[in-house]
Amino acid sequence: MPEIHQEILKGTTTVGLVFHEGIVLATERRATMGNLIASKKAKKVYQIADRIGMTTAGGVGDAQSLARLMQVECNLYKVRHGKNISVGAAATLLSNYLQQNRYYPYYVQLLVGGVDRKGPSVYSVDAMGGASLEDEIVSTGSGSPMAYGVLEDRFHPDLKEAEAAELATRALKAAMRRDSASGEDISVVVITGEKYEEQTVESTKKYSELIQ
Repeated sequence: MPEIHQEILKGTTTVGLVFHEGIVLATERRATMGNLIASKKAKKVYQIADRIGMTTAGGVGDAQSLARLMQVECNLYKVRHGKNISVGAAATLLSNYLQQNRYYPYYVQLLVGGVDRKGPSVYSVDAMGGASLEDEIVSTGSGSPMAYGVLEDRFHPDLKEAEAAELATRALKAAMRRDSASGEDISVVVITGEKYEEQTVESTKKYSELIQ
């Protein structure tokens, strides 16, 4: 049973990176159950506030439940306080909830990223409730070692929006080539102070064609 839990926790690849004006969150779309490809269209990036997104790795049911919870809590914060929740506060809220449930944990590894009045930022949140602010790049899941190789080699702090989206796609493609739990299409979300934009399939394919 522990081996199954470990497999559920890591079977995917997600990427978050900070560029000059915002954040890129990207994932592949394969969902696995052991050696079985259970879905080729799994959703792994969720909008939880106006300018904040969350990527998920781990159990699909746990991830969907947490996404719904965060959407409600972020909306309630806006109603109560008359302003949008910050990225750091959203990550703290999520980490507190996970920490409270550590004895019956959610089998997830999450990224929370977006743009607020302090600028762009991205946090890594683990199943036990640990939240870490990532300065520039972060990747989670079983394909993350391959993704990190590309990110570490090609990232620089002056990336433009299109360059950041292309780099995130390149990192995912590297992971998909070597990690059997990562594959199918790619989802790319770009968040700036002016927009939360889910890239079209055509856009992600265009990035992939540039890489090949």
